[in-house]
Amino acid sequence: MNTILDETKKALDAATTSPLMDDFNMVVADVEALLKETASQSGEKFIEIRNKVDQSMKAAKASMAEAEEALLVKSKVAAKATDAYVHDHPWQSIGLAAGIGYIIGWLSARR
Repeated sequence: MNTILDETKKALDAATTSPLMDDFNMVVADVEALLKETASQSGEKFIEIRNKVDQSMKAAKASMAEAEEALLVKSKVAAKATDAYVHDHPWQSIGLAAGIGYIIGWLSARR
């Protein structure tokens, strides 16, 4: 049981450090740096835009954190369900894995 959960955790860690997350974090950092650099700029319209961008960035960060948490919860549930199924139906699981392995082998041999 721990093996499947460990594998799922590793996959989730890889997903959360994916290039998309890295890009998002880089954009957030760049926007925050831009906001800091332009803090001394004056002008009513400029201040309004800066505040709007700041609010949007906070909302985006919160949304990404919620999405990450939801993905983690769903993955844990799926891992537990998979683990339970494998323990309840070991021979069907072995047969399914063998079938998938055969198909992948067959497809790679065709090239």
